[in-house]
Amino acid sequence: MQRTRGRARVHLAATPNGAKLAGLHQSGSGKAMLPKVHDPVPEVVFLNTAGGLTGGDRLDYAVTVDAGGRAVATSQTAERAYAAVSGEAEVDVHLSVGAEGHLDWLPQETILFERCSLRRHTRVDLQGDASILMVESVVLGRAAMGETLSEINFHDTRTITRDGVVILHEPVGLSAYDLTTGAAGLNGSRAFATVILAAPNAPDRVEQIRALTLPDGVAWGVSGWDGKCVMRLMAADATPLRRALYQTLTTLRGRQMPRVWQI
Repeated sequence: MQRTRGRARVHLAATPNGAKLAGLHQSGSGKAMLPKVHDPVPEVVFLNTAGGLTGGDRLDYAVTVDAGGRAVATSQTAERAYAAVSGEAEVDVHLSVGAEGHLDWLPQETILFERCSLRRHTRVDLQGDASILMVESVVLGRAAMGETLSEINFHDTRTITRDGVVILHEPVGLSAYDLTTGAAGLNGSRAFATVILAAPNAPDRVEQIRALTLPDGVAWGVSGWDGKCVMRLMAADATPLRRALYQTLTTLRGRQMPRVWQI
């Protein structure tokens, strides 16, 4: 059976007028666009032209921000993991930020469909005092279509290193057992997300987040330690979760979200 192969890699170099494109590679279904924005911080928008992923598909995204550069990277729309006849869909994301640089990694949600099989690994390499703000959100089926998932295979791993030393490693796995309403599972939630800020002053942002009044129906918590601020969110539906993420990320960034995120 025909399988999707996609790769998109962007290299941004720091200049006195903001980060500029220094390298771009695209192949297969992986695309990277750099829309013109009236801002010295460039914006990269990734797109999978295949329209979704199923077993055996491979997708590879990468962003490199040189020392002193600042950039934003997002996705044009939600990624979709469809039912797999055989094998796993694999997504590999590699983000690298040089000293005194910063990257906002703000992909839109991943929607999981019944009998999907997806394995994703996001690797972040920070140098010196580089920083990153990143979000990963997952939606279990489309509530508007009445979809209820009972069988999925989802593995999502996030690894952040600073100067080659692992400072955060998070493996997440979801199977049929985790879809139950038990407290050890998702407790009936259909959407969940993690927000991570890795920066020397990241723990100082915890109280700022705790002061937010997020939408009703969203359960959340935040903690900070050792140069990290980590927030978890869960909701019964994707809409309140997305609104909560928009509010939280706007606060942490001190600016509006990319236009593709408009709600």
